[in-house]
Amino acid sequence: MATAVPAEGDAVARAFGPAAGESRLPGGLVVRHLRTGGPDGSEGSEGPDGPLALDLLAAGVGPALAAASTATALTAAALRGEPYGLVVSAGIGGGFAPAAPVGSLVVADEITAADLGAETADGFLPVTELGFGAVTHRPPPALVRAAAAAAGAAAGPVLTASTVTGTAARAGLLRERHPGALAEAMEGFGVAEAAAAHGVPVLEIRAVSNPVGPRDRAAWRIPEALAALTTAFERLAPVLGRFGPERVEP
Repeated sequence: MATAVPAEGDAVARAFGPAAGESRLPGGLVVRHLRTGGPDGSEGSEGPDGPLALDLLAAGVGPALAAASTATALTAAALRGEPYGLVVSAGIGGGFAPAAPVGSLVVADEITAADLGAETADGFLPVTELGFGAVTHRPPPALVRAAAAAAGAAAGPVLTASTVTGTAARAGLLRERHPGALAEAMEGFGVAEAAAAHGVPVLEIRAVSNPVGPRDRAAWRIPEALAALTTAFERLAPVLGRFGPERVEP
């Protein structure tokens, strides 16, 4: 599981039992090793076959650093002979009202790079229309449905941007280009690129901390969004257990 910053990682970790330790990777990255079972040792957040082993990484802010950090973790696991079965990009982000209000949860059915391409006299062209790369990754539909149902989240496209939206004009432009988008964040596409390079499925989960639009710090609800992120992962362990992470003995 990859978050941008440690505060998001702490919110995710609170859904599970005490960390079983940590390991260090090149570049100063720290991976926390978690086990399901809840902070009080209960079985409420276990997978269908018992406790699960989960690794948690603060991958950094922005798609480039998130991709590099996630790729480092995936490569290290593969070289150990213990490849990951699923990568989850998790954190807080902006929501497109009214579909994704502040405090709500979103599970991405598409992870799209909103600003990867070129500006032209006729408007924006995604990099795919220039003949390069990809701009969208699609998590497994069954995983999306199961995660959204378990977390009580809306499912829809989540945009990744290197520069987050801060004006009504920019928000309107994104709505026009991506009419079904529910949320905007800065790391999902980078994490998904790394996962795709390793042939590993990806999931993105966002707790909405602010509306996408004019930058208004007074309207941010970061503590509430982090609490919602914890609640989401308390409910998600059975889903994660069915779709990839390694099962461990109790």
